[in-house]
Amino acid sequence: MADLFGAPGSGMVAAMAILTTRAPGRAWSLPNVLTYGRVAAVPVVVALLFWPDEDWMRWAALGVFAAAGITDFFDGYLARAWAQQSSLGRMLDPIADKLLVGAVLVILAANRTLTGWHIWAGIVILCREILVSGLREYLAELRVPVPVSTVAKYKTTVQILALGFLIAGPAGEKVLPGTITIGLVLLWSAAILTLYTGWDYMTAGLKHAVDDE
Repeated sequence: MADLFGAPGSGMVAAMAILTTRAPGRAWSLPNVLTYGRVAAVPVVVALLFWPDEDWMRWAALGVFAAAGITDFFDGYLARAWAQQSSLGRMLDPIADKLLVGAVLVILAANRTLTGWHIWAGIVILCREILVSGLREYLAELRVPVPVSTVAKYKTTVQILALGFLIAGPAGEKVLPGTITIGLVLLWSAAILTLYTGWDYMTAGLKHAVDDE
């Protein structure tokens, strides 16, 4: 899990090297390139939001974030449609999503777009991501698949919309009054769905842990 939020560990580096060596063509397939682009978008969005009072930077950050969100759909769709699914892509796709969401939540709290009790919604979302990543790693060792539920897909959609409104923030208020309020309502909605889906994943993980004793 530390590999997802900190510097890559030796295990992840070795895994990526093996996967790339075994499938050099697929490592640079369009679906994987889109995933790489989503990872590259993380520092760009964060850098732009370091100056939250500049409206054009807010809009630029929103543009990059929206593009990254669109690639999240197309990389999986194209991989399936073109039969270019790979172990490297399956590994990096959820990592890219978590890096983007986690970084945006942190910078929104740092530039005070998120303040007070609303920060707790972000904390709930981040804690759920860590929980699910840990469970997936544990269950992968048991060769137990963890499919994404329909509710989890709804949660992701609501979460992306919430972050989009909050990234626009004060700049968005000048175009659509209530932009920040809409973003906060959606963020809390995502946090509630996060608790629900997190509980589902946790109970499934605990069931396998108990059965494994």
